[in-house]
Amino acid sequence: MDKKVYIKNKKARFDYELSDFHTAGIVLTGTEIKSIRMSKASLSEAYCYFANGELWIKNMNISAYADGSYNNHLPLRDRKLLLTKRELRKLEEDSRLPGFSVIPTALFINDRGLAKVEIALARGKKLYDKRQSIRENEDKRKMAQARKLSY
Repeated sequence: MDKKVYIKNKKARFDYELSDFHTAGIVLTGTEIKSIRMSKASLSEAYCYFANGELWIKNMNISAYADGSYNNHLPLRDRKLLLTKRELRKLEEDSRLPGFSVIPTALFINDRGLAKVEIALARGKKLYDKRQSIRENEDKRKMAQARKLSY
């Protein structure tokens, strides 16, 4: 099983300015980890929130496992994230500032076979910032094509 699982939230880098990255463990059931190993998860609409001093992820879609029968999980249930107390305190303080929130940027399986979520403190971009990002990406793409054609 050498297949690497790395599911990115592509929308996050476009919609937000990201800072303060953390890697968190995630509490899953048996059929959820099997679906993640098959890359059947999506982070596009997911976000994190604090409840009773704990960090939870909401709207992370992990598709139902095909062979799960009656043991299957709910695809959009809230899942608890595991961080140290110090990291939780710092993130909670920073996320309370106006304009900041905590969002997941990637979901992956580490070397030990555990599912991890990379989260970041995020601040929403304005429309003109998004236009600048689009322009930069198009310029990079054109330069790469020009390099390919010159060879």
